[in-house]
Amino acid sequence: MKSAALFLALIAVPCSAQAIAHGQPIRLDPQNPHYFRYDGKTIALVTSGEHYGSVLNGDFDFRVCLDTLKADGLNFTRIFGGSYVEVPGTSFGIKHNTLAPAAGRAILPWARSNEPDYAGGGNRFDLDKWNPEYFRRLHDFLSNAERRGIIVEISLFSSQYGEPQWKLSPFNAANNVNHTDVTDYKKVNTLDNGNVLAVQERYVRKVVREANQFPNLIFEIQNEPWSDHPVLTTVVNPYLFPPDRDRYPNSIEVADDASVAWQARVAEWITSEEAALPDKHLIAQCYANFGLPVRSLVPGVSIVNFHYAYPLTVAQNYGLDKAIAYDESGFLGTGDDAYRRQAWNFMLSGGSTFDSLDYSFSTDHPNGTEPAPNGPGGGGPALRKQLAILQRFLQALPLANMRPDADVVVHAEGVTPHALSSVSRGVYVVYLDGNGPSRVDLRLPAGAYKAEWIDTVTGASTEIPGFKSAGRTHTLTSPAFTNGIALRLSRRLY
Repeated sequence: MKSAALFLALIAVPCSAQAIAHGQPIRLDPQNPHYFRYDGKTIALVTSGEHYGSVLNGDFDFRVCLDTLKADGLNFTRIFGGSYVEVPGTSFGIKHNTLAPAAGRAILPWARSNEPDYAGGGNRFDLDKWNPEYFRRLHDFLSNAERRGIIVEISLFSSQYGEPQWKLSPFNAANNVNHTDVTDYKKVNTLDNGNVLAVQERYVRKVVREANQFPNLIFEIQNEPWSDHPVLTTVVNPYLFPPDRDRYPNSIEVADDASVAWQARVAEWITSEEAALPDKHLIAQCYANFGLPVRSLVPGVSIVNFHYAYPLTVAQNYGLDKAIAYDESGFLGTGDDAYRRQAWNFMLSGGSTFDSLDYSFSTDHPNGTEPAPNGPGGGGPALRKQLAILQRFLQALPLANMRPDADVVVHAEGVTPHALSSVSRGVYVVYLDGNGPSRVDLRLPAGAYKAEWIDTVTGASTEIPGFKSAGRTHTLTSPAFTNGIALRLSRRLY
């Protein structure tokens, strides 16, 4: 009878909610905290994923999206938690934006009230009540991602960027029945936001509790906090004339003190809520565009996220002994070359993560095959396959032992090199950015080597005849290439 009762209990549970033997949550690798440890392996994260609305957009089939990422050999995606949505067909020029649900199709953490006139269609929200449909969808998404070996970053909050997005915010008094009293969107993500702060705390703690069982999870505090609270810190090109020198896309800004104080509070909500829960998850802080030496981080942060990051960003912050992530790409057209080059340059500099926004995912094409240009970036099946070449290249390395190596390449004619190495394991990898052929002078320890050139577009390899290094400069000449080539060398160990 006990066996029959157990069987009936099991089949009564929906398939998506059945118990999974969850492992330890993703964490920084204890041997090399510039990468991650997950499922018994040291890993890097590489993806070209959809535009953030997987859970909150009721029309998006996220299972198809996740199947596509797995089939393409990618292991990461980033979603927004539901506290921010965008305007259909308008925000950032994205025509088919999963973060901009159609009228009445937003599935947010809060239940709908009986009162009409939410600006995004349907009834207004009751911020004192949870929406079971949202949390079922969140569980289902995380569970499906876990089964496919995909790590998920949940961005809990985002800057509003302007009035159009603020008009759709559930925190805007016009969109809820709770009489929220913040009227300036630039104060929403500060401690000076009236009764919204308590709503935000309940939301964070609820999401943290609901997601605690899932090991494939990273919490990001806020997306691009400097956008609503900018402090100009430096510029990309100081030789431009004002005022363009100090404006985006040449300006490098960080969030101001009011934003950072609020971000610290959010991080404290996460850590204090998890203190009584079985599992502890990594926290990411979105620090700046392009790159910058970090001055200080919010307590509890293990991952430093940069958008549109330069490779130098890794070297500037490597001493933090945290994961340095290229957390969003875009604004360089629809071609693949720019994003593939960004990925190789950043990851071969010692980065932990490359996340390319992929505008080929839409509600009509959840498999990432949207045929028309869809926004200020690229994506599509071809780019995803190219990034998978990088992912396989990285995972074949002893990542726990790999470090950036500024000495192995003495000179590379006409191209820019970035290199990683493990001297103890006799492994050296180099990415040459630019066009070749190129003569590459290498400084290698004495020994016998085998090597190969890797085409970063096709993955095809060209074997180099074995050679010996006497511990002095050794020169290799690459094949002809366009927009980058990779080199892998291994020393015979006795």
